Amino acid sequence: MRAVATSIADIVVIEPRVFGDERGFFFESWNKRSLAALGIDADFVQDNHSRSARNVLRGLHYQVERPQGKLVRVIAGEVFDVAVDLRRNSSTFGRWVGFTLSAENKRMAWIPPGFAHGFCVTSDYAEFLYKTTDYWYPEHERTLAWNDPALAIDWPLAGQPTLAAKDAAGASLADAEAYP
Repeated sequence: MRAVATSIADIVVIEPRVFGDERGFFFESWNKRSLAALGIDADFVQDNHSRSARNVLRGLHYQVERPQGKLVRVIAGEVFDVAVDLRRNSSTFGRWVGFTLSAENKRMAWIPPGFAHGFCVTSDYAEFLYKTTDYWYPEHERTLAWNDPALAIDWPLAGQPTLAAKDAAGASLADAEAYP
């Protein structure tokens, strides 16, 4: 595995070593020792899997208590993945980073606790897998507005996104609950 730096130091894009031949391919999508060597020492407790159609935007989600770290990847299709720093004491508070994850590029990303996370589907559909470092607690979940002008996220959308009600009602950065 190889770490690719992003504009926010704590967000890491991971390129696995892929072994391919005429039969197909093989790669390790999770290896505790390999990730620890990249500086990611996380204990995962839950795996999640979603399927979404083109232009679906999920997020930007986070938990104010029991924050989750996430190891994310795409196994079918392509998404534009985004993380927003919500750690008030961070020098990158309120900044976002985005990158493409796809079945083709096999990249993964580490989103540590303290970040809001979301993605939009840029292919006909996408299947998104992610491991979390804590369980989902709906009472602690919050949503940051995907279209907050203060964030100015450059989503690669074709028109208006398809949103869940909670995502359409996300809080602005100015009004969001953040981490110390």
